[in-house]
Amino acid sequence: MLNRRTLRIKIMQSLFAYEQCKEADYLIAHDHVAAFFQPDLNSMKIQDKVMLKSQQAVALKQFEKEFQGLAVKESPDPKISQAIEEALSLHKKLTKKDFDYLRKNIALDVEKINVFYYSILNLLPAFASVAAQDKKISSKNFTSNPVVIALRENTDLKKETLRSGGGWDQRMEMVRGWFRDCIKSDKEFQKYSALETPDIEVHRSFVKHLVRKLILGDTLINSYFEEEDLRWAEDHEIVRSMSDKTLKSLDEKSGSLEIQKLSLDWEEDKIFIEKLFVSASKLDKEYHDLIANNTKNWEVDRLPLTDRVILGMAIAEMIDFANIPVKVTINEYIELAKQYSTPKSRQFINGILDVIAKDLQQSGKIKKSGRGLMDNK
Repeated sequence: MLNRRTLRIKIMQSLFAYEQCKEADYLIAHDHVAAFFQPDLNSMKIQDKVMLKSQQAVALKQFEKEFQGLAVKESPDPKISQAIEEALSLHKKLTKKDFDYLRKNIALDVEKINVFYYSILNLLPAFASVAAQDKKISSKNFTSNPVVIALRENTDLKKETLRSGGGWDQRMEMVRGWFRDCIKSDKEFQKYSALETPDIEVHRSFVKHLVRKLILGDTLINSYFEEEDLRWAEDHEIVRSMSDKTLKSLDEKSGSLEIQKLSLDWEEDKIFIEKLFVSASKLDKEYHDLIANNTKNWEVDRLPLTDRVILGMAIAEMIDFANIPVKVTINEYIELAKQYSTPKSRQFINGILDVIAKDLQQSGKIKKSGRGLMDNK
């Protein structure tokens, strides 16, 4: 099941991508200015290459200053003004497109976890169906496995699979190949298939082995999911946990099991995602200056991008989320730095955020409300 740390990771990854997009968008706009003053090879007029090169140099310098927000006198040369105006407009258009795309796709990316979860569950009856068609092996234990039967007949799983995907009907050739290469030759599968009358615990144990070792272990099947999901390193653990809970939920008497929910309150989680992504991506300049003022002997631009993103997210969360204690925020982003940034980043992030949090509290920028949140300095 999702937790807020997982959501923070997804947001961090999207903000990291957004910062990279902005850098690429700047280069595109910069190149637009440069290209504006290239000789027109299709023109019948004589091209003054010296003048064009001079205009280009002036325009690029002015573009960089305006891009940085510095006051610049408008050029008397209308061609230079036009080139800069077009480049700035292009950059604004590109960054907005990237922002809107990433903003929209964080929640969609999270929702894909459900599809992979349903895919794992549906693989079990799909494999049992393939086994039943193989005349060279005994499949009675697999096809009569209570967990497999419960999954095949579960109406909630059928409904969610139909709604969001995760079925294998159109990919049965792939399933047959996996069964041949990963399942059929497995010693535990062979041992399980040879049993005369396995009890419920044996059935459970085999299904657990099938999911953990053969589907989500170091196999071709897991490699498939890695290729399908760029975030599989994080999503893998969530899918495994949800699958484990589903398999353990089998009621022996009713023969039913419980399909897990990705989130207890997905609407609230989506609000958290939207608010934190927007707040961190549009952090006021004063807070970037606050980071710069507290990074001794370091220029902010020289910090690892991951650290810059983490610091920005932490400040946005401290300021804009009144119900999250400051200590919780700091601890969460220290853990993100530990997992995703450089070896020294954890201590660095810890020290910077402690100082920044005190500064923001003293200036009244941080306002917490709710039980247990008033005294969290």
